[in-house]
Amino acid sequence: METGMEEDDSTAELLRGRFRLSAISIAEAEAKRSGMEISVPVMTCVAELAFKYTKQLAKDLELFAHHGGRKSVNTEDVILSAHRNEHLAASLSSFCHELKTKEPQSERKRKKAPKKEDKSAIHITDA
Repeated sequence: METGMEEDDSTAELLRGRFRLSAISIAEAEAKRSGMEISVPVMTCVAELAFKYTKQLAKDLELFAHHGGRKSVNTEDVILSAHRNEHLAASLSSFCHELKTKEPQSERKRKKAPKKEDKSAIHITDA
């Protein structure tokens, strides 16, 4: 019977393997599209670096959300994570703006409108 820790480790290894396979598939597709060849050791190395980068990015995003007093990561956290790369930060900002414009109004968070005074109420003042 697996303990919670062993189960977490096996899940992490499964995700790592799937991530590496996806990264290798993307690298192969891009190489083919560009008419280039990439050796297996290079693809494996790139996949491992991408996994480590993504793992660190996830930790950073979690810290940004926690610092902001939230339990969930938002788009501002993602943009903040790219602050060292101006081009990436600009691309992410543009992408997030496009997503917000495509999002239906009903799904956006709306601020509550201030309560209107009840016109039917009678106000008695001391004379």
